[in-house]
Amino acid sequence: MRKEDKKQLIDSLTQQLTDNNNFYLTDISTLNAENTSDLRRLCFKYGIKMQVVKNTLLKKAMDTVDRDYEELYGILKGNTSVMFSEAGNAPAKLIKEFRKTTKQDRPLLKGAFIEEMTYIGEDQLEFLTSIKSKEELLGDIIALLQSPVKNVVSALQSGGSTLSGILETLSEKSE
Repeated sequence: MRKEDKKQLIDSLTQQLTDNNNFYLTDISTLNAENTSDLRRLCFKYGIKMQVVKNTLLKKAMDTVDRDYEELYGILKGNTSVMFSEAGNAPAKLIKEFRKTTKQDRPLLKGAFIEEMTYIGEDQLEFLTSIKSKEELLGDIIALLQSPVKNVVSALQSGGSTLSGILETLSEKSE
């Protein structure tokens, strides 16, 4: 690879690392061409960008970004694919779904960087599938905030109809 091509690839990786708060480092080395194509299609479906990278170029790109990726340097060995996504749990869910449908043990999770947190190792996959995205957390908070208001409004509405029913019954009895 020419020096200009390497520089261009490093710049591209640097831009993607800057633009994305979430990425996974995986190993897809033993997948055949058909399974790799299936994985890429599934990535497209989930809105995940997957790219096979050279470890040295990825490390150089990580060094130029204003974040601390030092914990990930130790896993930059062997074959590495990077999965960039908006949601922190989307690649983990994709990996689990792909493994289930293809009966493969790949892609292997080497590590992940999600919202300034680093996760290392395959054993983190189960945890990563359960974390919620910012949108899901905001939805949960809004639902929690709306719940007491809905209860009060519901009680007032049902109480009003009950009260009017009691008054109507009492007025009929007095006649």
